[in-house]
Amino acid sequence: MLKKLFVDFKNGLWRENPIIVLVIGMCPTLAVTNTVENGLAMGIATSFVLLSSEIVISTFKNYIPNNVRIPSFILIIATFVTFTDYFLKAFFPDIAASLSLFIPLIVVNCLILGRQEAFASKNPTHRAIADALGMGLGFTWVLVLLSAVRELLGMGSIFGIEILGSWYQPMVIMVLPAGAFISLGILVGLMNYLKRRGN
Repeated sequence: MLKKLFVDFKNGLWRENPIIVLVIGMCPTLAVTNTVENGLAMGIATSFVLLSSEIVISTFKNYIPNNVRIPSFILIIATFVTFTDYFLKAFFPDIAASLSLFIPLIVVNCLILGRQEAFASKNPTHRAIADALGMGLGFTWVLVLLSAVRELLGMGSIFGIEILGSWYQPMVIMVLPAGAFISLGILVGLMNYLKRRGN
């Protein structure tokens, strides 16, 4: 059983990483990764919603009628997204303002709904928790990595702390949408290269 849980967890981190392998959840990946603070906050918020909704759906899957399955999933997800949105607005207003409409958009994130349909609704709760933790952490580490690269090259800083000094001429393109596409493309290409070498 522990081996199965470990495989469920590990898949999201690397082999089935939602961003660089499955290429889902692209909207927040491209939109909010201009600073590490934003990327980390979005990763944590998405992971919380994913974990909470997978626990609820896997626990009550036998009581959800098949013909209202998807609307039920969306309602459960929307509940946790609303909680997350209000929590950020109450305790982290600057981050909430920075992420603005991308927090409510977690409701329709392909990663969240896809994992409910593909995994939580078909597996016991302990496996759903392992899956959610793996997928959530996998999503978060890629967001943070992309954010770090973009903030460092685009502003010369990480978490707002100047790293490269006044001598560095920032590459403005890296904090623009084009920089997100370039960074993500390089990361996906690197992932494919490493997978081919592994085989």
